[in-house]
Amino acid sequence: MHRLVEYLTIYWEDKLNGLKAITDYVANLFNIDVSEVCVCKDTFKLIEHVNTKQKTPLKKVVYVDWGVIPSEVLIYILRDCQCSSQICIYSEAPPNFRFSNNFRRIDCLDISNSKWVTKDNLLTMDGIAIHLDNASLSNSDLNVFLKHWLSGGCPRLKLFSARTGSVDILQVLHGLMHNAVLVENRRDYTSPFGYRRTLSFGVDIQRADGVTATVCEQENGTLVIAVWPETTNNN
Repeated sequence: MHRLVEYLTIYWEDKLNGLKAITDYVANLFNIDVSEVCVCKDTFKLIEHVNTKQKTPLKKVVYVDWGVIPSEVLIYILRDCQCSSQICIYSEAPPNFRFSNNFRRIDCLDISNSKWVTKDNLLTMDGIAIHLDNASLSNSDLNVFLKHWLSGGCPRLKLFSARTGSVDILQVLHGLMHNAVLVENRRDYTSPFGYRRTLSFGVDIQRADGVTATVCEQENGTLVIAVWPETTNNN
């Protein structure tokens, strides 16, 4: 037992085998399924281990590593791993990485280093919350995605954010100004997964079915698309 914070500290020669043993022990002890795992390059095989041990798939997978995530691991997480709701990838992709497959349906996708995400990738996404940091998407790419949403694409979307560092809201709204209403008042928005955004001087645009979204350029070079009404659950 750790003297200061009172939690159990254990050491294993093989980290993956240790995590498998502890996970199995706790799941069996309390007769519960595991809903979330946090893994790195050395332990990502825990995902498949957990999913083969239980009937319900993991709800959330978080990959955290200070180094570069191997291409095969990144492809596995994006395409193959069984996860029903949320995928978070906090690691840098290889320099020339490309994902040529369609994105599968995932409720929440959070990528901290998303320079590899292309316009074509955006157009295959089907999510409720999509967060892309350190993105290389152009204003033209974001304009295409916004038009894609307006025409019925990514229909479940509630909150989209992409930090490119160089958002030009006029270019993003090119060809859409006839459908734009300036909103000067400040509004706070909370996504179903708890992400919060403050929307200042945004522009409201409306889809043919009457659904309204606020498009907002933020100071840190982030484009935010917030679809109303906001919801506080991820059902």
